[in-house]
Amino acid sequence: MKKHFLLIFLSYWLFSCSSNTSDVATEDTATAGKVGGSYSNPVLPGDYADPSVVRVGEDYWATATSSEWAPLFPLLHSKDLVNWATVGHVFPESLPEWAEAHFWAPEIAHENGKYYIYYTAKKKGGNLCVGVASASSPTGPYTDHGPLICQEVGSIDGFEIRDENGDLYLVWKEDGNSRGLPTPIWAQRLNEDRTALTGEMFEMFRNDPNTWEGGLVEGSALVKRGEYFYHFYAGDACCGRDCTYGIGVARAKTLRGPWEKHPDNPIMQKNDDWKCPGHGTVVTDPGGQDYMLYHAYSTSASVYAGRQGMLDKVTYEESGWPSFETGSPAITAQLAHNTGGAPAKATEVQEEFTETALSQRWQWPVGQKPPFTLSAASEGTLALQASPANIGATLAQRTLQANYTATTAIRKSDLPAGTMAGLTAIGDQENAVGVAVSRQEILLWSVKGGRQETIAKAAAPNADAIQLRLTAQNGEQLTFAWSTDGNEWQELNGGKAVDAAYLPPWDRGVRVGLTAKGPASATATFNWFRMVNNK
Repeated sequence: MKKHFLLIFLSYWLFSCSSNTSDVATEDTATAGKVGGSYSNPVLPGDYADPSVVRVGEDYWATATSSEWAPLFPLLHSKDLVNWATVGHVFPESLPEWAEAHFWAPEIAHENGKYYIYYTAKKKGGNLCVGVASASSPTGPYTDHGPLICQEVGSIDGFEIRDENGDLYLVWKEDGNSRGLPTPIWAQRLNEDRTALTGEMFEMFRNDPNTWEGGLVEGSALVKRGEYFYHFYAGDACCGRDCTYGIGVARAKTLRGPWEKHPDNPIMQKNDDWKCPGHGTVVTDPGGQDYMLYHAYSTSASVYAGRQGMLDKVTYEESGWPSFETGSPAITAQLAHNTGGAPAKATEVQEEFTETALSQRWQWPVGQKPPFTLSAASEGTLALQASPANIGATLAQRTLQANYTATTAIRKSDLPAGTMAGLTAIGDQENAVGVAVSRQEILLWSVKGGRQETIAKAAAPNADAIQLRLTAQNGEQLTFAWSTDGNEWQELNGGKAVDAAYLPPWDRGVRVGLTAKGPASATATFNWFRMVNNK
C-alpha cells in the first residue's frame, strides 16, 4: 500500500517541479547554491528569524529564533553559507529551567574551543531576559547558565564583543518599546566564564523616533575592522504585514563611543521581492570577505512563510562605511570565494518514518512535546499519542512558501473510539484549521481565538487507511480533501476555501503538521507526511 502511495506522490512531485520556478528545501534547509559560487536567496527558506552565524575554520554554524516552537534554537551547519543542514538544537528536549516562553534571537559565538549561545526568553512569572548556554562542541550538549540581565521593561538581543583592550562585553537592547519607551542599546563587562556581568553598564546609543528608526533599535551585531567598531542594527517595526524594518550601522573607535550613525541609514531596506530586512550577524569567509546572514519577508509568501534567512555581501567603501551592493536584499548573488562544493539537490519534504528518529524538521509547541513511537520498518509509521487539550498532540513543520500541498495517510482502522487524527495548518494552539478523521466521520474544523467551529463533515468510508490533503493558495486560502487511494479525491466544504488569514501570529509563520486529539491513552498512526511547493 505504501509503495502505491509513493508512486502517486512522485508523479505529482515531478509535475510540480516541472512547473515551479521557486527553490525548494532539501532534508533540512539547503537551497539553490550553484557550482562556481552563485546562489539564490533565501538560503534558509521558511521561518528562520533573527539568524546568527559564526565561522570556525572551514565550517559555518548558525542558529535562529524558535519563539513558541520547540525544540529550541536549531543548530545549522554549512561549508559555504548557502547550503545548510540542521544538525541539532541547543535545547533538544526541555526548556531552560528558569524560562517559560518567547525564545528569541539566539546569538552564537566561539572562542578558545568553546561555543556560547546568548538567547532571549521570558523568565517564569517575570520579564524578558538575556540568558547564556555553553558547550565544547557546536552541536552540544549545551549547559545553561541562566539569565545574565533582566531589566524591568525587558532585556533582549544579547551579543558578545571584546573592546579595544581585549576586555569582554555583553551588548543588548532594553525593550522599552514594549512600554512605549525608548530602546537604549547597553553594554557591560562580562566575566570570562560568560556567567555574570560585572561593573557598570553604559549606553551606546538609542533609537531616534524622528528618523527611519521609529520606535526602536535592536538586533545588535558588532565587528572590528581597522580603526573602527561597526555596529549593525535593525530599526522600526520588525514583524507582521505592516512591518517597516531596515538595517542601519553606526561606528566608533572605542566600544564606549562616541557612536556615529551612518548619515545614509538605513543601508538596507525593502525591494519588490523582499521586505523588512533586519536582525542578522556579520561573518567573514576564509578569504576575508564579510557577509551578513539576516532575515526578511518574501513579498509573495508574506507572513505565512515567516521571516526567512537571507545572505548578502558586506563591502566597505572608501569612506570607511560598510554597505550592501544594492541597498536591498539580493535575489541572486555571487559568493566572493567558491568555498562550497556541488549544491545539495533540491527536493520536497517527504517523511516516510522509516528511520529510528524523527528528522530535525519536526517541531512541537513549547512545553508540549507529544509522546510518539516510530516503527522503522520498510513501511514505517508514526504512532502519535493523543491529547485532549487545545488542538491535540502536535508535530509540525515550517511552511516554505505561500502555495503548497500537504498530504498524509492515517490508519483509520487503528483509531480508538473518541480519537481524531488529522492534518492541520497551525498559527498557534488557539488558531488553526484542519481536517481530521475518526472511526465515524471526516471533519473540517477551525479554531480561532480558542473557539472551535465545525466547517464541514462527511461520513468516513469503510477503509483501513484514509489520505488527507491540505492545499494552500496565497497562504490564506486553504482547501481540504480526502481519499482512500490517492487517485480520487473528495473535496470537503464543496471545494470552497477556508479563509486562514488570521493564522499567523505577529512573529511567526504558519506550520503544517499532524495532530491527534483524544484521551491520552489513545494513539493515532500515520503512514507518511509530504509537502509539495506549488507554483
